[in-house]
Amino acid sequence: MKHQSLALTALSTPTCSSCHGGRCAPFIYCQPEELEVIASSKVCQKYRKGQIIYQEGNPALGLYCVHSGKIKVIKVGGDYKEQIVHLGKEGEVLGLAALIASSSYSTSAVALDDCVVCFVPRISFLHLLSSNSQFCTSLLKVLADSLHKAEQGMVHLAYKPVRERLADALLLLLRTYQLTNQTQFSIAISRDDLAALVGTAKETTIRLLSEFKDEGIITSKGSQITILKPESLAEIAALYT
Repeated sequence: MKHQSLALTALSTPTCSSCHGGRCAPFIYCQPEELEVIASSKVCQKYRKGQIIYQEGNPALGLYCVHSGKIKVIKVGGDYKEQIVHLGKEGEVLGLAALIASSSYSTSAVALDDCVVCFVPRISFLHLLSSNSQFCTSLLKVLADSLHKAEQGMVHLAYKPVRERLADALLLLLRTYQLTNQTQFSIAISRDDLAALVGTAKETTIRLLSEFKDEGIITSKGSQITILKPESLAEIAALYT
């Protein structure tokens, strides 16, 4: 796994009460006094593109809340190839399953671009878990959604042809990272990362992207991909459902 070592940069801590207007889910269910406890215990760090936020096999010592930036959650196979199992964005929590299970991380989280992440220590998290039923219920919803997406991903990987999976991956990037006021969606993503998201070889990804470009569905320049016809990608992705 070719990523930069875990080198962190401390910065001024974002306030929980004003984070994204509605705060990082599931902390929207916390009372002001509970947020004050979290704010007094959390640590906020800036990660540069390619830096590891947490690594597979390490013990889960707390919860990671994404304040800004894009993050990939990856699983490394026996052949040392990466598979991207989740794309994280601002307002999300990461490392939840391992923390609740009191186990080690089964995946790694890596910054896709410069990002800011807050770390909530395990003791503060467990206090909320035991005292706030709405917070606890919201965590169950997050876990259920994560499980549903993982099941869908396994089915697609097993049965969908690569062309359809690439269309799915581009639509996932659009749904995850598109801003509401964007007329066209563009994202800088390496072909290695896109191949890891699709679950195929880099060369296959490049060839299929070229086909999409020839068909006028996307355009690209360097690592930048712009989706011109999301409806065409949706039609391709729906061929095998």
